[in-house]
Amino acid sequence: MNLSNGSCNACGAVGTALMKFSLGKDFFGRPYDRLSPSSDQSPKWYCESCSMQKNLQRDFRDIRTEYDRLIAGQGSELSQGDEFRRASLRLREISTLLNAAEGPSPFLTSHEVQLLMERLNTATMPA
Repeated sequence: MNLSNGSCNACGAVGTALMKFSLGKDFFGRPYDRLSPSSDQSPKWYCESCSMQKNLQRDFRDIRTEYDRLIAGQGSELSQGDEFRRASLRLREISTLLNAAEGPSPFLTSHEVQLLMERLNTATMPA
């Protein structure tokens, strides 16, 4: 957490605690590391609200990537029935959170989420 006088890189808020998530796991539990110099040349700092929105975007992006792999016939986490259902549920949660937010997300639109939800609904769910 950065308590400096900087501003949120998404909404520009000042005078609030700023956070940077560089280590963790993606939606499917795979580790990611943005601290390595090759992948994090210009770190971004976010206020609490934008940080939450950034996490929604990351989960959406992980699910969309796996959906694209599934449709292309490549190995995908979504080929497992439990992961497919969990991803579908997460997309509904993301949609609900985006629609309940006071303003638009700087990272993701409800329309994007809705399109992916529709695509998942038309995909054949694994057994």
